[in-house]
Amino acid sequence: MADQINPYKDSNLGKKQQVEQMFDTISGNYDSLNRMISLGTDQGWRRNVLKMVSDTNPESILDIATGTGDLAILLSKSNAKRIVGLDLSAGMLEVGKTKVNALGLQNKIEMIQGDSENLPFQDNTFDAITVAFGIRNFENLEKGLSEILRVLKPNGIFVILETSVPTKFPFKQGYSFYMKTFMPLMGKIFSKDKKAYEYLSESAKNFPYGEKLNAILQKVNFKSVKHNPQTMGVATIYSASK
Repeated sequence: MADQINPYKDSNLGKKQQVEQMFDTISGNYDSLNRMISLGTDQGWRRNVLKMVSDTNPESILDIATGTGDLAILLSKSNAKRIVGLDLSAGMLEVGKTKVNALGLQNKIEMIQGDSENLPFQDNTFDAITVAFGIRNFENLEKGLSEILRVLKPNGIFVILETSVPTKFPFKQGYSFYMKTFMPLMGKIFSKDKKAYEYLSESAKNFPYGEKLNAILQKVNFKSVKHNPQTMGVATIYSASK
């Protein structure tokens, strides 16, 4: 697995604390900048996650690294009675709570601050667990995945939406140019934390994807592991069960 990449290379804090600090800093304009950087394609990928989860008819869903709650809010379209959005960043959660309240979903979606590597839930709690663009921010990936496995019910579904790297010409070359130039530039222009978007770009390029991530999921004892590249491979949806 690639060396750990942290948001702030000159910081003495661990990755977990740096990630929390970073997202607190960029929370105010994260949604609009994210739409711009992904050219809106992330919305379609999230709808694909919704369909996969909805098809299993879960009563309870945990959305880890929920951020400002985009996926948790979309998952409210399922038949689930309980949806919990969990995130390290208080700043991101405050934005998410405002969105949840504005949509009148506060009785269905609970937004809580918590650590993905030490989940505050009992074993076998949730029918479905999702993570969208969050697992590459885990400090200890295998520990985080093991915690997810612990709180997932037997036969429950776990779905990951994460960035990946196209492997075919010319998409591979175009992606490389986009991540090296456009994404950091947009972060520099529109965000008050240039390093945050340099980190998001660098971590996206270096995080294991495809069969490599499948192997890690299988190592921590997830079953029926599959992956489905999205939009020429710039993102991938993974599904697994317990």
